[in-house]
Amino acid sequence: MAASPANLEVIPSAGRLVRSLRDMGYDFVQAVADLVDNSLAAGASEVCIDVTFSGSASWVRIADNGHGMSKRDLIEAMRFGSQREYDKEDLGRFGLGLKTASLSQCRRLTVASRTDPARRRVIAFAWDIDHLERTNRWEVLPVEGSQLDDTLQEPLGKSTGTVVVWKRIDRILDYAHPNGESARKKMSTMCRDLEAHLAMVFHRFLAAPGSRRKFRILLNGNPVEPWDPFVRGETKTRSLDPVRIPVEGETARGEVLLERFVLPHQSEFSSPEAFRRASGPANWNQQQGIYIYRANRLIQAGGWCGLRTVDEHLKLARVALSFSPALDAAFRVNVAKMRVQLPASARDAIREQLQPALALAQKRYRETTAREDSVSSGRPTPKAAATTSTSASPTPVRGAARVAATPAAEPRWTLDEFEQELLLVARPAEKKVVRTVISRMRRR
Repeated sequence: MAASPANLEVIPSAGRLVRSLRDMGYDFVQAVADLVDNSLAAGASEVCIDVTFSGSASWVRIADNGHGMSKRDLIEAMRFGSQREYDKEDLGRFGLGLKTASLSQCRRLTVASRTDPARRRVIAFAWDIDHLERTNRWEVLPVEGSQLDDTLQEPLGKSTGTVVVWKRIDRILDYAHPNGESARKKMSTMCRDLEAHLAMVFHRFLAAPGSRRKFRILLNGNPVEPWDPFVRGETKTRSLDPVRIPVEGETARGEVLLERFVLPHQSEFSSPEAFRRASGPANWNQQQGIYIYRANRLIQAGGWCGLRTVDEHLKLARVALSFSPALDAAFRVNVAKMRVQLPASARDAIREQLQPALALAQKRYRETTAREDSVSSGRPTPKAAATTSTSASPTPVRGAARVAATPAAEPRWTLDEFEQELLLVARPAEKKVVRTVISRMRRR
């Protein structure tokens, strides 16, 4: 009997694979946010992010005061697809984030860590793409002696923690002349975008009302203030009772928490600045929709996940959907934690639970807009206008009353709005009939 052939280990080409991994889809703000995830998982109470422009020698540093890593743990953390165990509520998942997020922005990634506050010893290793492409070997480089400069050591001078430094940031300074004014302005703009992104993605951690754990992010020395998509500090914000929806995936069962909010109209905000801030990084219409949280970390900000389209009349509706990492497979979370899909088993239930908030948002938008239009034009409100027209003509000619009573004086509904109003008042047994009739009307 012939012996079976021995299995062969086929090691990927280091240079080619890393070039591919650099294009996983991260942009600058998402890459930094992925590293903040690691800091939270390490028990950090503070993350300091420094973006320093110095032409081609510019660098980015993310430093935390977490529990740090031993030499063995750090080497494992530098492995692509590290084998560390994740807690069920950890923000990490695939063991790729530190490397792929960092190398998507730079050609040299250095990580330094310190675990013992009584000892000054700092352990550091680096991935260097130039070295990797030259040797085509998966060699992580020890960083010692003079290479351990102040950029790495200074944040660890008084505490435990981890420091990540990006150098040769070719994807950030992708200019023919990286020392020029255009490059400097780009980095300044990127810092503003980063602040807005971190304020949104980590707002539940930064605010943490009633929590014993305090967490803050400093960007170039300035604290990042949380941005609450649901403006719960405004007295006119309306929230509906939260609901829980069961989810059944291939590998796990659980539930999602749905929290529905209707924001104030522009005229109802406490100040113009409060209204401007509530518009969010993408502005009002694009910020409407579902905000999806995984372990309290925001993954998706707005949009309706294919359940409906963006609509001016719905811009006051925002909904929080929260799930546990145990349901990652059901939500198809990608490596960069930037995209998810609603589980098929829960889509209909989520769509149904959205309807009350959508109807209220449309009603608030229509009524407030109509009232403002009437005030600004000097005309009475639609209801008053109809009364005036009738009383001014006690014996109207044929057709006059019909003109005065036409819907032109009242806000009109689209078919979508009409459907949502019906669903809002329909009993459970009637909702299927409403959807069937509306669907038939759409096909006419």
